[in-house]
Amino acid sequence: MGLYEALKSITGPDGITTEPEERVCYAYDATGRSFLPSAVVFPQTHDQAARVLQFASKHRIPVIPRGSGSGMTGGAVPVQGGIVMVTSRMNRILEIDKDNFTARVEPGVVLEKFHKAVEKQGLFYPPDPASSSVCTIGGNIGECAGGPRAVKYGVTRDYVLGLKALLASGETIQTGVCTAKGVAGYDLTRLIVGSEGTLAFVTQITLRLLAKPELVKTMAVFFKNADQAAEAVSGIMKQAIVPRCVEYLDHACLKLVQNSLDFDIAPRAQAMLILEVDGNGEAVDRQSRQIETFCRQSGALDIIHAKDSLQAHGLWKARKALSPLLYKIRGSKLNEDIVVPISKIPAMVRAAGEIQKRYDLPLVCFGHAGDGNLHCNVMYDPGDETQFDRANRAVDDLFGAALELGGTITGEHGVGLTKKKYLPREIGSTELALMKEIKKVFDPHHILNPGKIFL
Repeated sequence: MGLYEALKSITGPDGITTEPEERVCYAYDATGRSFLPSAVVFPQTHDQAARVLQFASKHRIPVIPRGSGSGMTGGAVPVQGGIVMVTSRMNRILEIDKDNFTARVEPGVVLEKFHKAVEKQGLFYPPDPASSSVCTIGGNIGECAGGPRAVKYGVTRDYVLGLKALLASGETIQTGVCTAKGVAGYDLTRLIVGSEGTLAFVTQITLRLLAKPELVKTMAVFFKNADQAAEAVSGIMKQAIVPRCVEYLDHACLKLVQNSLDFDIAPRAQAMLILEVDGNGEAVDRQSRQIETFCRQSGALDIIHAKDSLQAHGLWKARKALSPLLYKIRGSKLNEDIVVPISKIPAMVRAAGEIQKRYDLPLVCFGHAGDGNLHCNVMYDPGDETQFDRANRAVDDLFGAALELGGTITGEHGVGLTKKKYLPREIGSTELALMKEIKKVFDPHHILNPGKIFL
């Protein structure tokens, strides 16, 4: 039996395609790198996914888990061909348990849909990456996504209580708990979260929820230069408060978003912070006043308080639109998500400015400065080979600066394809060997998302 017929017998004729024009839609992700798979399948159930993996394992065919393909490091790209297994039809919110502050979902649930569903119940799920309108919870699990609210609330792994998943063999595993605590055995849940689909195919997720905050206050703070804004971030985090968001936008970002805002940007502003506090009314009022006082003492040119949730939403909409807007500067970008200790943010911002001058290419920085996570985008003309070479050397220097400051080469985008050559600069040979042995235990024939993370 051929590949198509075998897979059709599992998923039905509507659950598979081998047509070239349809396969190409699942050949790439947000990096733009493209490799054509042999087939694309759309399982609707755990059992169907298990049978696909059993078939693939028997015939040593690569299987690449895929959500919406919004990843930034090539994690969903089928570099060795094979079967792309898309989760879009495994998209049910199975349960929202208000009494125990948990939810069970399938991996294809779009994050924004989940946010709205739990908030209708008076609950709150904090992870909120910029791609929340399209990204799936399964993809968030694969990359351990974060977002602006991570500064106060943490990242995806902090909310995953348990998983139902499939090994490469098609064997089912159940990890974790549905309770607030649980330390029986090794923590396989946290091992799988962030493993970029290389260890298991997740089919069900148990998530921890919080009570929805009573009040949220959002403000935009403008500074005359990037250094001043970066120093303010470090200072804010030393106050006796924890904002839920501290986002940084440099001058290039301000120029890109200014027409999307319904207020004027301070004329001399070269950088902006988006700050947000939440909680009960009295505490939020006190904390927002503290932050405003500190920012003014730190030289803020202007502070705009969102007058209502609609204006706050508009501000965040402009922030989340930044990544695609960057193409107005140059036709291509190398998008990196370094992290440094919070106290080192000013030094990292200065280093980025020096790298920009060194290679004579725009280096646009924005991101979750409150937890040290900066998205640094080296912009270049794709038709100019010298610019592409300079852009790659700029990334080398960027990672070097982050590591020298005690940071990491990725905070939430993962390693995937684009960063695997840099991983040995951060992770030691003994640790890398241990990781490869773990991969071998989970996936002895290396069929799950091969070619990712490791050289």
